[in-house]
Amino acid sequence: MKLRTFFVEDNPTIRENLIATLAELADVEAVGLAETEADASEWLSINQGAWDLVIVDLFLREGSGLGVVTSFQHRLPSQKLLVLSNYATADVRERCLELNADAVFDKSNEIDALIDFCIDLNTAKA
Repeated sequence: MKLRTFFVEDNPTIRENLIATLAELADVEAVGLAETEADASEWLSINQGAWDLVIVDLFLREGSGLGVVTSFQHRLPSQKLLVLSNYATADVRERCLELNADAVFDKSNEIDALIDFCIDLNTAKA
């Protein structure tokens, strides 16, 4: 079964490459996307049961990925929220985890770990 994933990323090239990579390697299905904090929060609120995973970038066209993380601290135990950012410093990781993000990955050097996380999540879901 595919991992229903919502992407919060404002860079179309990064978003399209990420979706294609995860679809091919981790059986991820994109169920929606947003480029702003407001659009992400609205979609996730309206579609509460329609996703298994959210992947959030911290720097968005409008608002912040941290705002999305804050808004969805409380979700079903089966629903996971990941942060994927070029700015995954120790402080940023700590703050995201304090806000109940399930994991934080650096775009530049932790894509393999992100793929592994998705594969593991999908395996556990099956």
